[in-house]
Amino acid sequence: MPNVASTSAAAIHILGVRHHGPGSARSVRDALAAIEPSIVLIEGPPDADAMIPFVAHAEMTPPVALLVYRPETPRDSIYYPFAEFSPEWQAMTYALGRGISARFMDLPVAYQLGRDEGDGPPEVETDPTEPTPPRRPVDPLGMLAQAAGFDDGERWWEFVVEWRRDGADLFAEILEAMAEVRLAAPPQDDPRELLREAHMRQTIREARKEGHASIAVICGAWHAPALAETAWPPARDDSNLLKGLPKTKVAATWVPWTYGRLSRDSGYGAGIASPGWYDHLWTAPDHVVERWLTRVARLLREERLDASSASVIEAVRLADALATMRGRPLADLSDLDEAVRTVLCFGEETPMRLIRRKLVVGERLGRVPEETPSVPLQQDLQRLQKRLRLAPDPAQTTKVLDLREPTDLERSRLLHRLDLLGVAWGRVAHVSGKGTFKEAWQLQWVPELSVSLIEASLWGATVEDAATARAADRGGREEDLPELTALLDRAILADLPAAVSAIMARVESLAAVAADVTQLMDALPPLANLLRYGSVRKTDASLVGHAASGMVARVCVGLPLACGSLDDAAASAMFESIVRADSAIRIMDDASGLSSWHAALARLADSDTAHGLIAGRAARILLDSRELDEAEASRLMGLAVSTASEPTRAAAWVEGFLRGGGEVLYHDDALFGLFDSWLAGLPADAFPGLLPMLRRTFSTFEPPLRRNLGEKASRSSSAGSRSPLKTNSIVDIDAERAATVLPLVARLLGLGGGMES
Repeated sequence: MPNVASTSAAAIHILGVRHHGPGSARSVRDALAAIEPSIVLIEGPPDADAMIPFVAHAEMTPPVALLVYRPETPRDSIYYPFAEFSPEWQAMTYALGRGISARFMDLPVAYQLGRDEGDGPPEVETDPTEPTPPRRPVDPLGMLAQAAGFDDGERWWEFVVEWRRDGADLFAEILEAMAEVRLAAPPQDDPRELLREAHMRQTIREARKEGHASIAVICGAWHAPALAETAWPPARDDSNLLKGLPKTKVAATWVPWTYGRLSRDSGYGAGIASPGWYDHLWTAPDHVVERWLTRVARLLREERLDASSASVIEAVRLADALATMRGRPLADLSDLDEAVRTVLCFGEETPMRLIRRKLVVGERLGRVPEETPSVPLQQDLQRLQKRLRLAPDPAQTTKVLDLREPTDLERSRLLHRLDLLGVAWGRVAHVSGKGTFKEAWQLQWVPELSVSLIEASLWGATVEDAATARAADRGGREEDLPELTALLDRAILADLPAAVSAIMARVESLAAVAADVTQLMDALPPLANLLRYGSVRKTDASLVGHAASGMVARVCVGLPLACGSLDDAAASAMFESIVRADSAIRIMDDASGLSSWHAALARLADSDTAHGLIAGRAARILLDSRELDEAEASRLMGLAVSTASEPTRAAAWVEGFLRGGGEVLYHDDALFGLFDSWLAGLPADAFPGLLPMLRRTFSTFEPPLRRNLGEKASRSSSAGSRSPLKTNSIVDIDAERAATVLPLVARLLGLGGGMES
């Protein structure tokens, strides 16, 4: 029998572990086989004891996590993650495989959340034995590492425990070492830690009263000395400490977890730096270094990066040499990283980031059985995922859907419905091309979405019913018209007819009394999208046609008045609203509305009271729509940049006319000449104040266009072709000198006449 830390009289075996580590897991597995306990007590939430049998289910695949939550407020929850190389997981597997009792012994979550009811939600994500980050007086691993001559506690633990593959039992030594650390540490000041250890001791006492002759206790190494019977306080003290704790109702289930969320980088309190590497240490039967570097080479080749067999052999040699130089029996991950960076990545950091993400941390997503207790909404989503072949993936992937295909159309509706429910599995991404039948989604499943699903379950038992109820509820309470039409757009994309009807009634109600023209304009783009894409999605977009036409009519009547007396900030906001409204109205296929819109813009373009930015944009929209010819556009620009106009208004007009695209200025010589002449004729004291506005305008042009405009201006200046502005000064003409060249000019032009001598 291995040297297991125990109190022989009571046959209580204390196995102090690190919560995620292949060496600890091997040692626990071997120790349990040697001890042959009649019960296994594991540091975890007793509220989830009923979930332990699922560990043995054929479809249970770690990493997974116990989720314990308050049903009334699911966001108040605690996760307890497990990997296959977690000692607690191996302890549960051992007990279930031999038909012996296994139970959790930590302070119940019902007490932990009960204590937090008046103080806001507790920490959401924790490790299996640390429901909240403890306030320990020392770093135990750091102290032990320093005593052993190591500069890092994590490295010391890995060297002593996690790298071991011989199954030697170190639990007695761990217990002794931690006892010394706790004696040297200041008194414990975290009341929750005291409560947890008291409850663990009480659970051990109960197991002994039940008649168990051999009790195995798997706990965090820090707690091991407090659970050894020689250190127990009187049972009455522990009972008094736990008496009267507030309690709340909780529920528990298993949820899939990921290696990414198991890593320390995710913010997980008991996280490890390299879950993927630990998985490799757990699963590789032999030749750990060689197998790891082979996996690295395979990954690089999949990414079309060179990784020859000769390079792998060289990397193995370098890693072994580094380990030997540093006095290690086996190359650790830092040695392997140096070898890979040097030999396989040629010193480049980019492929190293790829290796860390996909191998060192890993992208594995666990799986739980369908029989696992869950809310009906989760069950419905799982059925839909299976039927639509849309499996959750922890890696971020992009999926392009063809909305002409029935399956892809259903996938799109599902993702939009989940988005309405606040289950952010995916977000719409940019898709290349101009077709309206394509839609791209960036998908990534993260464990927290399980809580989001539980929260959303209060709206309904199926995804469709829940999304309908939530969208209708939000629509009934929304007071902002643009937000409401955006919600309507989302409801139609999700194909929720009942919600669409409710939201549409609210839109018509708000639009009928809306006095803010800007709000009406900002509400148009979602309606226009519905009119444009409705047929592609097989939805009845005619529902919004009447409301959209009425809103356009009201905008056209009120727009000229709304654009009077605007300051620069208000004009800039109005500019953006006009641009969006113009784009929306043009795709509505409403000839009457478009005609009214152009008439309103014509009044703005010819207005002396409208802000220059607005008047300039109105003229540009009319020119692009061919409602304004080039001659009229030149007239309007001429009026705007004439000497009678204030320089600031002129610059604003030019900015409004040109912002977002200056091709018209380059190709229209008349407009270019007007602008060039105005710019050249600006007073010296006015130009510095207008320069920032002009630079902002031209910065929106593409670099090739800016270069072409500069070359055109240079040619015009060198050729003397700039047309001077009219002034009141009188230029004296020497008629006698001019007469001497007239015969030559006439002859060159073929007008007859000869040269007089």
